[in-house]
Amino acid sequence: MAAKGYKLRLDPQDEYTHTPDAAMNYNESMYFNMFDPDRKVGGWFRIGNRPNEGYAEMTICLYLPDGRVAFMYAKPTITHNEEMNAGGLKIEVVEPFKRLRVTYDGKAVVLTNPLDMAEPSRAFRENPVLRCKVELDYEGVSPMFGGETVKEDGSSLDIDPEKSFAKAHYEQHMAAKGRFTVGDEVFEVSGFGLRDKSWGPRYWQAIHWYRWLPLNFGRDFGMMLSIVAGESGEPRQGGMVLKDGKYDLIKEVSIDSDWDENWYQTGMRAHVVTESGAVYDVEGKVLSLIPLRNRRKAADGTELNTRITEGMTEYRCNGMVGYGLSEYLDQIVDGKPVSVGR
Repeated sequence: MAAKGYKLRLDPQDEYTHTPDAAMNYNESMYFNMFDPDRKVGGWFRIGNRPNEGYAEMTICLYLPDGRVAFMYAKPTITHNEEMNAGGLKIEVVEPFKRLRVTYDGKAVVLTNPLDMAEPSRAFRENPVLRCKVELDYEGVSPMFGGETVKEDGSSLDIDPEKSFAKAHYEQHMAAKGRFTVGDEVFEVSGFGLRDKSWGPRYWQAIHWYRWLPLNFGRDFGMMLSIVAGESGEPRQGGMVLKDGKYDLIKEVSIDSDWDENWYQTGMRAHVVTESGAVYDVEGKVLSLIPLRNRRKAADGTELNTRITEGMTEYRCNGMVGYGLSEYLDQIVDGKPVSVGR
């Protein structure tokens, strides 16, 4: 929902790439995840084009049934923003808002202990790197959520690129079917997930911390729970519940987390109240987690360090069992995540 004096705009054309803003840190990204509830296999995939900086961010992450994780990250060179196709990962829009296809053909490091990725250079050096392919067809099972916030007259907002995470963002619950190939192993997968798209100036350090829980209990019941915090003010609570093909927006959400010695989430309990008055209590147990990071030097020379922990998570709600992700972003200050104790 947009604030008074503003409105949300979303068109089928937004499924395709946009003309980049002048901001050097313009980013256009598409993200997909999916989890197979029967095989306990899952994954997520992202391309973030940064055409004004001359590269894309490409990430794939596969959670394999024995706890291993196949992972690859690259920053391939790009010279334009005409497609989402970089580093072997390609995202194609078959029918806007309804059908998309995600493919990857390249390599992935296979981690027996995914926590090794806390030290990326060592993780790639000490674990096998295998040929990896992903072939997934996605089908939308929900309405669209989000868009670009604009003024009532349709004009764009003025955004400070240094403090921006995105000027437009939308999400959708999906069904997905296809296969993962890792070395000689082939995993036929069928399940559910969530995708999002954003565009506009982005620095990962623009957000102080967040919790993002996209989850599915089947084709007709899913959630996205979100708490986002800046350095000051109260964290913003939001998200939606998918029920019988419709979205019920979230009015209040709290997330209480369990941690290990590295301050990685191991489980969580969420209490959700929607705008319709429905109440849900959700419990999550992290099955497999990989820690990632983004580092940048500020204009004054300060080293900025952002940590993002990505956990394949089993969820329970109303007697049902579902699967999804728990993604926790934190700025790291003095060696600790800033949200510790929240």
